[in-house]
Amino acid sequence: MSPSSTPGAVGAPRPRAEGRLKVTGAVHYAADMPMPDLAHGWMVTGTVSRGRIRNIDASTALGMPGVLGVLDHRNAPRLNPKAGNYFGPDGSLRLLQDEAIPYAGWPLALVVAETPEQARAAAAALRVTCDIEPHDLDLRPEHPAARPASTAFGPEADIGDLSAELAASAVVVEERYRTPEESHCAMEPHAAAVWWDSGHVYAVDSNQGAFSVSEVLAALWSLDRERVHVRSEHVGGGFGGKGACGPQVVLASMASRRFGRPVRITMTRAQVFETTSSRPRTDQLMTVGADADGRLRAIHHRAAYALSPLSEYIEWCTEQAKILYSAPAIRTQLTAVPLDILPPASMRGPGATPGSFALESAIDEVAERLDMDPLELRLRNQPKVTPVSGKPFSTRRLVSCMREGARRFGWAARDRHPRRRREGPLLIGSGMATTSFSAGVFPSKASITAETDGTFTVSVGASDIGTGARTALTAVAADALAVSTERIRIRIGDSDLGMAWGAGGSRGTTSWSFAITEAAKELQKNLDDPVRPITATVDTTTRIDFQPDTERQTYSAVFAEVTVDPATGEVRVRRLLGMFAVGRVINPLLARSQVVGGMIMGLAMALHEESVRDPRTGRLANGDFAGYHIAAHADVPDIEADFVPDYEPQDPSGFNGLGEIGTAGTAAAIANAVWHATGTRQRVLPIRLDRVLEQATVVADELRAG
Repeated sequence: MSPSSTPGAVGAPRPRAEGRLKVTGAVHYAADMPMPDLAHGWMVTGTVSRGRIRNIDASTALGMPGVLGVLDHRNAPRLNPKAGNYFGPDGSLRLLQDEAIPYAGWPLALVVAETPEQARAAAAALRVTCDIEPHDLDLRPEHPAARPASTAFGPEADIGDLSAELAASAVVVEERYRTPEESHCAMEPHAAAVWWDSGHVYAVDSNQGAFSVSEVLAALWSLDRERVHVRSEHVGGGFGGKGACGPQVVLASMASRRFGRPVRITMTRAQVFETTSSRPRTDQLMTVGADADGRLRAIHHRAAYALSPLSEYIEWCTEQAKILYSAPAIRTQLTAVPLDILPPASMRGPGATPGSFALESAIDEVAERLDMDPLELRLRNQPKVTPVSGKPFSTRRLVSCMREGARRFGWAARDRHPRRRREGPLLIGSGMATTSFSAGVFPSKASITAETDGTFTVSVGASDIGTGARTALTAVAADALAVSTERIRIRIGDSDLGMAWGAGGSRGTTSWSFAITEAAKELQKNLDDPVRPITATVDTTTRIDFQPDTERQTYSAVFAEVTVDPATGEVRVRRLLGMFAVGRVINPLLARSQVVGGMIMGLAMALHEESVRDPRTGRLANGDFAGYHIAAHADVPDIEADFVPDYEPQDPSGFNGLGEIGTAGTAAAIANAVWHATGTRQRVLPIRLDRVLEQATVVADELRAG
């Protein structure tokens, strides 16, 4: 019998359960779910970065064919101003509540009509006049409004005598690294259809956590959560951009309430860019001191990121400085800079992705100044316990990742000096980076029913955003119940299934799997009962150790080979290899797909992605796929990804999450490879052609002058 049809499904490379349905078009997403009596909404968004609405003239729009009405701040239903997200009240949810325009792209009005075409035409006829106020997009660590970031994720590091250790160092690197604003760029645009019935609100929405969206909607409308029903059965990507309650579902709920019909809002690509969250810009200063033998003495990571005054958020760039390397003195300082921007949110590898670019670039610069192999420098500074907290690691297979990755990549044959390898006119370079990402579980609820026909129905409020959650959870349930996968039916993507963590933070699968395995244990206590069906339900809230005695992280080592054309500045990634330690792997096929996708996103971050704003207006100048560059097929090289044997002792099944770890170290590895090819360091992402040429010109001028 095949591994897919026998107990022991965890570890088997099974294809996605819903794959055939997706490729044949049988799956319905939020934008195309059939629905009777459906009306359509079209957003009208602000074109200034800060100001106030003076007037909205809807007279022409209201007389156009099919138009049901126009909602704006003068007639929209009132929402609860205290509703918020994980960090507290969120002003970005209070749509159409007053005249204020806090950022370019802020929804000013919603036109509702019988068809999307009629709604769009009427929206174009709406006349909005605004008073423009000065806006501020200037991200600087020394900005007068800058403040310490929230420490909800943990305190900053401050161990050892930083000044003394830096003074005693043979080499000190102090450099500044910058990363741009980035868009999530999920394939499926945000969409939602909402209707009301007998005091209940129902939504079919594109999101990463139906239960959390139902909680926010309930708070906005001051309803009991049980009266809010959100479904998101199939989601075409999210990467963090659909992790919160989006404007599409808030506005659709308001329109449906006002007009007494189901209302669907499907955003255009441009609206997704300007109206939904992004990864914030960062400005990071790294100071690293080391002895002549490569022993690190001091790490000082100061990071600033852009924030909206509307809501709290943490771009935790400094976490890895506390985890990756041992040093007598480690200090981190994370600064939030409120600006007139849409509220940022988590994007794949939040904090760790821009943070690792700064830290791992600086570590390479230390190796450069010591004339030392960057791999050897990293191996020499591996901690035995968590450097700042002193906690032991629950598992730490980073050295295995580095050594196995180096072996497969052929690192030993690399000349560590730059500009030594050429192929015709091209410069060839290779680089590496390591990274970590925090792991764990959050509370979730799962139910398992033993049916009369011998099958089991597993219900959990999980989200499948294209990662294969159904397939992975089927394997987890089959192993927990010691049955074949054919006897498992999975129900997910519905807030009525109960409280569940969303697909985010590399904690979705681990949280849902923990709940499923615990429910299976409860069910097995009663399986001898001949009466069917039997259901066992478990809420893991009281079963989670929220302050464990060991540090739980996932790890990676990424190796990159690039070519650089010195005549044009063009950088091409030729090879990427990633080795990952992520606990026990549920499904190697899906897991590899996850980390390869993450590495492609890291490649795009390194070379392409950058939201550009007009400094005069604050508006996006490249808010579509024509202007915002992501890695296309021709940009993606030969990618190898694999996993070192690992088992997470904090988890009853040995699992850890892996959604973020593929992205987090890749940009740094590519940037380090570009240095090795050219001999010049790129400290600002993306590594555009003009930046490569500018740096080459600076180096040439210095050589001529010296």
